[in-house]
Amino acid sequence: MTTTREAGSGLAPSPMVVRSWKAPIAFAIFSVLGAVLFIALARGGDTTYRLSNDGDAIVLPAIVLPADATGIVTVLLMAAIAVYGFLIVRAGRRIPLWLTTIFAILFLLGFLTWAAAGSTVPLVGLLAGALTVSTPLIFGSLGGVISERVGVVNIAIEGQLLAGAFTAALVATATGSAWAGLIAAMVAGAAVSAVLAAFAIKYLVDQVIVGVVLNVLVIGLTSFLYSTVMVGNPDLFNKPARFERLPIPLLSDIPVIGPIMFNQSLIVYAMFLLVPLVWFGLFKTRWGLRLRAVGEHPKAADTVGIKVAQTRFWNVLLAGVIVGGGGAFFTLVAIGSFTKEMTNGAGFIALAAVIFGQWNPIKATLAALLFGFATNLQSTLSIVGSPVPSEFMLMLPYLVTIFAVAGLVGFSRPPAASGKPYVKS
Repeated sequence: MTTTREAGSGLAPSPMVVRSWKAPIAFAIFSVLGAVLFIALARGGDTTYRLSNDGDAIVLPAIVLPADATGIVTVLLMAAIAVYGFLIVRAGRRIPLWLTTIFAILFLLGFLTWAAAGSTVPLVGLLAGALTVSTPLIFGSLGGVISERVGVVNIAIEGQLLAGAFTAALVATATGSAWAGLIAAMVAGAAVSAVLAAFAIKYLVDQVIVGVVLNVLVIGLTSFLYSTVMVGNPDLFNKPARFERLPIPLLSDIPVIGPIMFNQSLIVYAMFLLVPLVWFGLFKTRWGLRLRAVGEHPKAADTVGIKVAQTRFWNVLLAGVIVGGGGAFFTLVAIGSFTKEMTNGAGFIALAAVIFGQWNPIKATLAALLFGFATNLQSTLSIVGSPVPSEFMLMLPYLVTIFAVAGLVGFSRPPAASGKPYVKS
């Protein structure tokens, strides 16, 4: 963004520095909140972090942290990061991702140590559960990134996840094959995307409205079929074959990391491969260049021979395939059956991860992991007897989502043509 000096001055245009103070202000607010909770309302006692189980190949000793001292140290470090953040923005630079990540880890460490004072936290179980919750969010965010990068706002992620979950349960039960259920889920996600693409690209209907309508339609349709078909005869329609965990030899025995990363189902392993694959495809291949060109400047892309409507349509379908596969995780891995509205807003959180991740697959994945961790944290804290009210814990993942998008995104710009229909002149 630039500004020019007065005409005739002979001076070249000078850059206009755009400063976003949201991140350092958020750092300061959470530093104050940490001071109130961890220091003023200190609970005393020690928090024990269990790093392994008794049956693990390598058993690590537990880590014991004094709640009071940990609270003081984390607050001081957070305050230092907040001050550093203000200095960075004042100098006209952006807050780096690593600084935000460190701040979030410090606050979570202080909060968890304070909330679980006098108790034992199963760290491996907490992180493994967070990955389980995050998996459909990551699939949803990847689909959202692809769709919005090509110029179509994908509000229908929730509907695509739910359609994938329902279809996977139905087909996997009927065929006895989890693979058939997964493929059917991908087709269902693509079908929802095809409707979105047809109305948004061909008929130029407002993309947000189409997405909302599709979400309502899928929720209503799956709820009706669940009540009328599945509930009456679950053995025939709602007991799908499942993907079991496949531990990778040797790697699954690595302390802490092994049980979390290398003792997962095929869908999770596919997710591990899909994240870097989507990033590489978007930023290092001809396909990604064309996709981003259509999402940024469709008229210029059209001028050089790229078929805008066709590119948008097929990539929105690809996004639906990915999101539908993520929906299959609910019924074929995590839960094992379909229940009414089981996605529970995961599609909207995935959409927030797309925005928080600034339309980048890697950053969106990290955002989805943060939201998944916050969701799983409520269960862990309720088990260890946290003093935090249960009502607040139920709100925690949504509060984290709002805070992340409103407070930490800073200055970011979506793809220029995202949400804008293209009419060839």
